Amino acid sequence: MPLAFPAGLMWFRRDLRAHDNAGLAHALRSCGRVHCVFVFDKAILAGLPRADRRVEFIRESLADLAPALRGGLIVLHGFATEEIPRLARELGVAAVFANHDYEPDAIARDDQVRTRLARDRIEFQTFKDHAIFERRELLSGAGTPYTVFTPYKNAWLAKVDDAALRSHATDTALLAPAPARAVPSLQDLGFEPTNLRDLAIEPGERGGARAFRDFLGRIDEYHVARDIPAVRGTSGLGVHLRFGTVSVRDLAREAHERAGRGSEGAAVWLSELVWRDFFFQILANFPHVTGRSFRREYDGIEWESGARADELFAAWCEGRTGYAIVDAAMAQINATGFMHNRLRMVAASFLVKDLGIDWRRGERWFAEKLNDYDLAANNGNWQWAASTGCDAQPYFRIFNPDSQQRKFDADGAFVRQWLPAGNPRVRIVNHEEARARTLARYEAARKAAA
Repeated sequence: MPLAFPAGLMWFRRDLRAHDNAGLAHALRSCGRVHCVFVFDKAILAGLPRADRRVEFIRESLADLAPALRGGLIVLHGFATEEIPRLARELGVAAVFANHDYEPDAIARDDQVRTRLARDRIEFQTFKDHAIFERRELLSGAGTPYTVFTPYKNAWLAKVDDAALRSHATDTALLAPAPARAVPSLQDLGFEPTNLRDLAIEPGERGGARAFRDFLGRIDEYHVARDIPAVRGTSGLGVHLRFGTVSVRDLAREAHERAGRGSEGAAVWLSELVWRDFFFQILANFPHVTGRSFRREYDGIEWESGARADELFAAWCEGRTGYAIVDAAMAQINATGFMHNRLRMVAASFLVKDLGIDWRRGERWFAEKLNDYDLAANNGNWQWAASTGCDAQPYFRIFNPDSQQRKFDADGAFVRQWLPAGNPRVRIVNHEEARARTLARYEAARKAAA
């Protein structure tokens, strides 16, 4: 069968692996030779702190990826909207390949690249890779996107099959060699080393494979262990999923098979992967969520503002609220870029419903700090905690941080780990009084929107 293009360019973004990469597989099937590129995009890097674990993770993952691509990886530092069309012209390729990205800024970037490539009669093709089901692949009986998780999950489980979970074959022997040039150092990029290695986070496809194997030894207990922050009960795969150093198809296939054999832990973890798809499709179909409430009636909430609000927000960010479980959680994220999933809910609820601070301020703080930051999941989970999003907890359900600590850190092991010197006695807010203010705040917004 004749090839569609004599030469193509595979543009890696958040898919830093050679194995089971949809865009790479399509490029290899379509082209006589394939060049590969990654761009450290200045449009993204400009807004990041100089010591950013994510940049270091990407840089180390590229160093791991280059040999897997037989050295055929070009790494650039510039604006992707300029570098990709320029490189495509220089290499004389007929098509550029990439994988879908669902974030509004990424979609705008890709539209610019597509337009510039078209001027040179170069095709731009993108493919589904980060999700099992995306965009409008799963629709309700009314033909609309799902906005409630349980019906979405039921539809997901009903549709998933071997084809949806099948890996893409990639024969890297067909890749074109790249100029002999090392991956730029962090210093070359204007960044500084972090404590990434001290945290035992191994970047790259090999690191992702090792983390997955490790989790498979614990997956059967996931449904029990995942809520206890003092134990290693979560998968540890968040950052690898974020940057594509693991294949979500590999993960979902293993979880699906184990769940089918009766593993409750695997079934619960599979639900977490379904949540990931759910938030991807929410972002794709309702992009207004990036700046506004999914439920428009809550755009009118009057959040705390002014100097006092700034003081409360700073205390939350720095772990000085006087509530031990919240402060320990904030100490963890500030030191490591990780926060346990249960504690993300507790900390978010406290900021929004105890302190009355706009959820978007917390969302931005997590976006700066989290190693596994993903816009779709971060936004979806913050709006869930704030009761402004799709399928969110009702606004009158407000986590009590003390009861959460008694339930999930009963012996205080987690708190002692992150607050070894103890916790300040003075609490910046009274929970019961704050709860009453929150109920009034939400009820006022609902009445105003009625």
